[in-house]
Amino acid sequence: MTKQRPIKKAVFPVAGLGTRFLPATKAIPKELLPIVDRPLIQYAVDEAREAGIEQMIFVTGRGKTAIVEHFDVAYELEDTMTQRSKDLSVLDATRATPGDIITVRQQVPMGLGHAIWCARAIVGDEPFAIFLPDELMVGKKGGSGCMKQMVEAYNEVGGNLISVLEVPMEEVSSYGVIAPGAENGALTEVIGLVEKPPVAEAPSNKIVSGRYILQPEVMRTLETQGKGAGGEIQLTDAMAKMIGTQPFHAVTFDGNRYDCGSKVGFVEATLALALAREDMGADVRAIAERLLK
Repeated sequence: MTKQRPIKKAVFPVAGLGTRFLPATKAIPKELLPIVDRPLIQYAVDEAREAGIEQMIFVTGRGKTAIVEHFDVAYELEDTMTQRSKDLSVLDATRATPGDIITVRQQVPMGLGHAIWCARAIVGDEPFAIFLPDELMVGKKGGSGCMKQMVEAYNEVGGNLISVLEVPMEEVSSYGVIAPGAENGALTEVIGLVEKPPVAEAPSNKIVSGRYILQPEVMRTLETQGKGAGGEIQLTDAMAKMIGTQPFHAVTFDGNRYDCGSKVGFVEATLALALAREDMGADVRAIAERLLK
C-alpha cells in the first residue's frame, strides 16, 4: 500500500453572513450559535482534531473576529473561575495551541470555491481537509467522527474524498450530487459531480455533505474557475474537473448529519444532542413529551 501524505491542515469557510438566522446573527457569527452548550465551530474543530488535523485555517469576513477569540485564552474569565473554584476543564477544547489557528479574509462573497481558494497560500502543496460547520456530523455512540472515517479511507486509497449521504430524490436539487461508480462498502467511486441538478437529471441521490479531503491541485483549478450555479465560483465544478486525473471517492458517513444552516435543522440538532446527553437527556425527553401532548 502506498503511503499517503498526511492530512494536517483543514480549511473552514466561515465568512457567510448567516442571514437565515437574523436577527440572532446580526452581531454574533452563525458559527458561534450553540448546539446545547457548544458552538457549531467547536464541533467542527473537535472533529478535525479527532482526525489528527493540527492546523485550522478559518476563511473569515468582516464581523467574524469572535470566532478566533473563541479559541483564545480568556484570562479574565479563567481567573474569575479559578477564584470561585470553578472547573476550568470545560474550556480545554477552546484553547488553541499557538500557531494552530490561522485566518485569511474573503473580502467578497463569491462562493464556496472562492473561499477555499483564498486559503491557497497557507495550504501550499499539501492535501487538506474542508469542513462546512453548518453541517453538523455526529458519529454513532462509541464510533468515530466523519473526518476520522474519511482519513482512514484516504490512507487506503489516497486522492480526493468527499463525504456523502443518501436523501430522497425530491431533495437532490438543493445539493451537490455524485455520479457513482464501483462501490466497496462505505467507499463509492466518483465518476461525476453536478451542483444542484434538477430532480429528473440527478445521477443519484447521494449528496455531498460538507466534508472533503482534496489534493492541492484543486487550487490551481479554482484559480481560473468561472462562475457556476447561483453566479458563484462553485467548489463542485472544480472537483469535477479533477475526476479522471486523480483517484476520487465518496465515503458514506456512518453517523448522523444535521443541516444547521436551516432553522428546523438547527432545532433538530439541539434536540437530538440534548436527548443523547446523560446529564440532561431524561429531563429534555420529559419536556418534549409534555409539549407534544
